[in-house]
Amino acid sequence: MKLARRITGLTGGGSDGWDVYYRANDLAAQGVDITHLTIGEHDIGTDRAILDAMHAATLAGHVGYSMFNGNLNLRERIAARLTERTGVSTTPDNVLVVPGGQAGLFAAHHAACDEGDRALFIDPYYATYPGTIRGVGAEPVAIAARPDRMFQPDPEDIRAKARGAASLLVNTPNNPTGVVYSRDTLDGIAQVCRDEDLWLISDEVYDTLVWNGKHVSPRTLPGMADRTLVVGSMSKSHAMTGSRIGWVIGPEEAIAHMGNLSTHTTYGVAGFVQEAACFALDQGPAFEAEVAAPFSRRRDLVLRLVGEQDTVRAIPADGAMFVMLDIRATGLSGEAFADRLLDTHRVAVMPGESFGHAAAGHVRVALTVADERLADALGKLLGLANDLAQKSAG
Repeated sequence: MKLARRITGLTGGGSDGWDVYYRANDLAAQGVDITHLTIGEHDIGTDRAILDAMHAATLAGHVGYSMFNGNLNLRERIAARLTERTGVSTTPDNVLVVPGGQAGLFAAHHAACDEGDRALFIDPYYATYPGTIRGVGAEPVAIAARPDRMFQPDPEDIRAKARGAASLLVNTPNNPTGVVYSRDTLDGIAQVCRDEDLWLISDEVYDTLVWNGKHVSPRTLPGMADRTLVVGSMSKSHAMTGSRIGWVIGPEEAIAHMGNLSTHTTYGVAGFVQEAACFALDQGPAFEAEVAAPFSRRRDLVLRLVGEQDTVRAIPADGAMFVMLDIRATGLSGEAFADRLLDTHRVAVMPGESFGHAAAGHVRVALTVADERLADALGKLLGLANDLAQKSAG
């Protein structure tokens, strides 16, 4: 039987970008000791108190159908959190609860794009972005953020491809680069969206992981609240990756229609997970800061080690849970370097090419193992880079 092009073409006919990750997992399954610096998975796990709240909610009977758009008590908490963090008035009617940020991205693009529409996104990008856009029947259009601009997008590059497009997807703090978009960058992006009548889809799942500067949600900028869909999640802020709980914030009409989409797709999020999310949000900013603290400390560790040599260069990591390293001096692509590092030192990092063309010659290091193990892995990475660079120069 013939399969639909929409499903067979999700990855554009090529790799899904996770080849090194899959190979590292295969080696680990064979008993090989691998240092995984690949995906953004907290090493601390979900806090026991949140798990206890989830267990209690299960025993209390929150195991039936939930509201398709999210239970009111959770939407109220999310709305209050967004109002407090951004200063933009947000009500439960502005909130759709979804099973994780990825489902939020899918719902937001369904709201913004018709079949065949052009949907813009910034390269480097999280690996699922193009496939998400293809999954709603739209055409993904990448706009490169250049290394010489420290991966801050140039609004004029966006404008050059914006005519007739339906939407623009941005992500700050950024995965994979760790860059936090400046206010000037976001003002320029907002101006393009207003001028070209674009929906702005803003992936803000790392909004609590900011080390330098300040996170600015595009929804707070003049004229943007009615054309911005903000995707958020409990995964990074509360170490609840496997719970699959997130949200979309947007204008009431858009949220209502996305609620209809939930009825026809996910049929809502498990009630006991929503109750656990309510408990987690009630712990407040101090709890979120505790979850974030290891990544700030490890970011400083990586930048210190990189600063002690001159072969590998770090992209300023102002947020998120990653550091992007420029390894072009080795003469290898990011993919070839990641393969060599895995083969010779059993350290797994993600190639920059997994996140688009703009990050070619880079690798992404996830700050998701204990400090000592991270320092050991970085030492191996930097040693290999130095050896390769010397051979390349010779």
